[in-house]
Amino acid sequence: MPESVPARPSVSAGAVFFDDDGRVLLVDPTYKQFWNLPGGGVDVGETPRAACLREIREELGLVVGVGPLLVTAWTPAGPDGRLYFVFDGGVLTARQRDAIVLNPGELARHAFVDADEAGQMLSAAQRALMAEVIAARAEGHTRYVELAEAMHAR
Repeated sequence: MPESVPARPSVSAGAVFFDDDGRVLLVDPTYKQFWNLPGGGVDVGETPRAACLREIREELGLVVGVGPLLVTAWTPAGPDGRLYFVFDGGVLTARQRDAIVLNPGELARHAFVDADEAGQMLSAAQRALMAEVIAARAEGHTRYVELAEAMHAR
């Protein structure tokens, strides 16, 4: 009988940030069709939180902390799936928002948008993830979700 091999999903980490009006920060990656939360892949030997902070620094030019983990989500993307870790970045001050400098090799632009706008800018999977993130933040506890159905609804 063949030996079972554990799955090795790819791992991404990001954060959800808001402005003073409760709008969420989305970024427009140069290499994807849809907008996204700031974040990216977790490197070998890196924790999800460390990856999140590094990605925020690299993509937005911001050195900020992040709060609690809001959502861990699994999707069937790739051969072994993908795990997303989304942390609460909280509300960015006006000074922090003004200090955003995008990495031109990765991001074309950024915007703070309300929920309706975000729904039009995100892929089906990212819309489902965003709904879970917003709900987890409002409820004050971490959620684990499997987004298999949303991935097929692209």
